[in-house]
Order: sequence, then C-alpha cells, then structure tokens
Amino acid sequence: MALSPSTPPPSGDTSPQASGDPSSNAALLYSRISGEAALTQALFRQALQDPSGTLSRIVEIGAALGLPVSVDEVRAHIASLDDLDTKQWLLKARGGL
Repeated sequence: MALSPSTPPPSGDTSPQASGDPSSNAALLYSRISGEAALTQALFRQALQDPSGTLSRIVEIGAALGLPVSVDEVRAHIASLDDLDTKQWLLKARGGL
C-alpha cells in the first residue's frame, strides 16, 4: 500500500483512533511510516536539514491518515523504541527528533 498524506486508513481498520489513545496512534503511525521506504527516506533527508519540520510533517501525515498525534507523542514513542535501526536513524538525524 502506498502511503501518502491523502491515503485513508484501510476499510475495516481497527486503528487506535477508535479508542482515542494517542500513544497507540503514534505507534500505529510509526509502523505505517516505517513500512513505506520512500516516505521514510524523505523524512530522514528532511530531518538532516530541519528536525522540527520533520516532526511537524509526521504530525500532518498522522492527521491525514486519521491518526492524530502531537509532536510530544511522536517524540515519546520514538524514545520508547528499543531497536537499533531507529536509534541509528535518530543519531544520523542529529538527535533532532
């Protein structure tokens, strides 16, 4: 599935939006973004130049996908992850996220 800001969640989606849990929205959004290589690369390139702009872009993508999150929720979710790829990504992005 190609992920773009205008892509709605799949029908029958059981996303956390229904529960209103923003931390679950951040986890689901992270999963959807990380599953789309082109989007992940674009966000990485943006993070190298404009880390706070990248956070704003992630929040915009979440809103477009029906997964509303705040910048703080995105930061908290990323900080909670314990996987080497994410940690490397953050180091390369100069810790801006």
